[in-house]
Amino acid sequence: MIKAVLFDIDGTLVRTGGAGVRAFDRTSATVFGIPNGTSHLRFAGRTDTGLIREFFQRHGIQDTAENLERFLNAYVHLLDHSLATSTSELCPGVDRWLCDLKKSRKSPLVGLLTGNIRLGAEIKLRHFGLWDAFAVGAFGCDHSDRNKLAEIALRRCSQLLGTPLQGREVLVIGDTPLDIECARAIGAPCLAVATGDYGVGQLMRHQPTWAVENLETLDAETYLKEPSTRRKTPPGRPKTRSSNSPKKS
Repeated sequence: MIKAVLFDIDGTLVRTGGAGVRAFDRTSATVFGIPNGTSHLRFAGRTDTGLIREFFQRHGIQDTAENLERFLNAYVHLLDHSLATSTSELCPGVDRWLCDLKKSRKSPLVGLLTGNIRLGAEIKLRHFGLWDAFAVGAFGCDHSDRNKLAEIALRRCSQLLGTPLQGREVLVIGDTPLDIECARAIGAPCLAVATGDYGVGQLMRHQPTWAVENLETLDAETYLKEPSTRRKTPPGRPKTRSSNSPKKS
């Protein structure tokens, strides 16, 4: 049985209208004096700390704990401001899924598996009133490698439940190939949703357990079953988007 469900945030739970990207760029300009200094970064599925280290390397900035702290302290302040002026929204079906998981007779642990640092995740989810829906998480401040975050999340879920979990007992829900990869790193099934930068066809090439347009038409209970009883094709799955170009979130 699935005993824990772990959600990515950006493009999976919420769309923030680029608030995080703008906060990164403003931090680059105001703290490090480099306008447009993060324009080369590819954000989808990455960890905040991994992105910052790539920024440091690109611009010859020392990768020190002090510089990382300077960046993150400014970033969270600017993120909060940016969210207040952004057009943002919940991804389709998220509210109902969180409600259904909470009421499920199987009652799985619901948590986060995200590249956001913990405070960044809290700022984003509190903006939508969702932060208290999650009992556990692994965050970009725990490790810069997304696959290591999956291992950390699995360990924390086991500790909270008081029993060792196997990867197959955890469902990972995300919107990028990196979410699929980190689920695979712990042997977990992955429900890939095309609510971020990647279409269903693009996600399917990375071989998730399932790839769907969104959570709106899906029954959460279906994905908590024993592996042998799960359907490979989600019921009511919308048609695959034919475009190969990532859509903007």
